[in-house]
Amino acid sequence: MNHVPDGNRLSNVERFSGFEDTYDRYRPEAPALIIDILTGYLGRTPSLVVDIGCGTGLSTMIWKDHADQIIGVEPNDDMRGKAERKLFDDTTRSNVSFISGYSNQLDLESASADIVTCSQSFHWMEPVSTLKEVSRILRPDGIFAAYDCDWPPTLNWELEQAYMELTNKADNIIAEVADSEEHAVKNDKGQHLTNLRQSGEFRFTKEIVFHNVEDCDAQRYSGLAISQGGVQTVLKMGTGVLDADIQRFCDQVSDHFQGRTLQILFSYRMRIGIK
Repeated sequence: MNHVPDGNRLSNVERFSGFEDTYDRYRPEAPALIIDILTGYLGRTPSLVVDIGCGTGLSTMIWKDHADQIIGVEPNDDMRGKAERKLFDDTTRSNVSFISGYSNQLDLESASADIVTCSQSFHWMEPVSTLKEVSRILRPDGIFAAYDCDWPPTLNWELEQAYMELTNKADNIIAEVADSEEHAVKNDKGQHLTNLRQSGEFRFTKEIVFHNVEDCDAQRYSGLAISQGGVQTVLKMGTGVLDADIQRFCDQVSDHFQGRTLQILFSYRMRIGIK
């Protein structure tokens, strides 16, 4: 692992190691509405979109037909490696590339990007130094957007309750057994808009709320819960302490779906800043 710049935690990066295939298989691809909203605000096709904390590229590759150049930035080698393998398998994405980097120390030219995004990732970053660096690489009138979906997706209250019980139990296990310096530190997503406004880097800020409907079967709904970082952290401990809980959850999901494909609702919150 390369040197970690000040303001970043290695534990936040390593939280996502080792389950890139599970993550990429079950997590939602960024909705197309993201492109419509941001290009609408920009008023033109972006020449460069930078997607920071891009993971396996689920939020990066949606831009391939909507920007001249797209760069995904990801410090985790496993996640970025998965994105690069997908890129290798799809030669139509010649305007997409992935680089290693951290949100507050980007190897990109100043005033080079029209749009900078953080999809499901800004809460893992130190906000003050990140927003200063984002402002550096944004062109005048450029747009920063940090967006997240709510967990769990909307479908059935009993399944959602079971989903939250499973992920909460995983977080409690981590808190009990992991050393404090090994804890991943997640910032409050509810502070994203405040952080944008307090940065002084943007002349206009706003929160935009929208929804996206996706098809889902039992395997995917279970996979969404299992792909959560806390659950994966416990599984990587190798103790089996969560195995019975996961099995009960999967059985409950299977009983509800009964082999059907149903529609689930992802609710998104996007905070934007115009430089």
